[in-house]
Amino acid sequence: MHILYEDSHILVVWKPAGMESQESRGLGADMVSEIRKFIHSRSPGPEVPYVGVIHRLDKPVSGILVYARTKKAAASLSKQLAEQRVKKDYLAVLCGKPVDNVDKFVDYLLKDSRTNRSSIVDKGITGAKRAALSYEILESRVVEPYGALSLARITLETGRHHQIRVQMAGHGLPLWGDRKYHPGGSFSAGQNLALAAWKLSFAHPVTGKQMNFEQLPEEGIFRQFRFVTPC
Repeated sequence: MHILYEDSHILVVWKPAGMESQESRGLGADMVSEIRKFIHSRSPGPEVPYVGVIHRLDKPVSGILVYARTKKAAASLSKQLAEQRVKKDYLAVLCGKPVDNVDKFVDYLLKDSRTNRSSIVDKGITGAKRAALSYEILESRVVEPYGALSLARITLETGRHHQIRVQMAGHGLPLWGDRKYHPGGSFSAGQNLALAAWKLSFAHPVTGKQMNFEQLPEEGIFRQFRFVTPC
């Protein structure tokens, strides 16, 4: 467990790529089970520790998550999330180098539950939802054998299914390692999707104090960029 902060109300942790944010239905490890083990190791007892899931990251995405340790804290954090007062920033490695170093994309996305994929569609399509994000290119460089890659800071205005992956791929800048939305990429097995939720801020559910967390991803292709691993 990589703990960034803990008290009796909340637990802020770094979720590694490849682990579920909530309880897994399969045999793989998940964050909720790992957190329960961690809490139980600190305070053994007969009761199963309460762990409230506030927000999620897709399984192949790494990043910072906050979990509630009480139902009161969970209600407060969920309210903040619904009111868009929980702020998240992402780092992503893009295949290619965009023309503009700063830009905003606004699209309409439609989710296909059968294939667990989303796609950009016309505004008038039934079920389509508005999706907006902005990005800033922090660094671009050539990394062999992949060619030009760019490290981008991405901020979501909305939270849609696979939003960053779908929108960036739809605008010609697919994420490195994304086999679902960039199947033609030259990625080998075991290489993780280059997307990480590296910043998280919210108000403490009990004290009201502003809580700000940062953690740079250190795995895989991220290590190729000076922003992540300064010389």
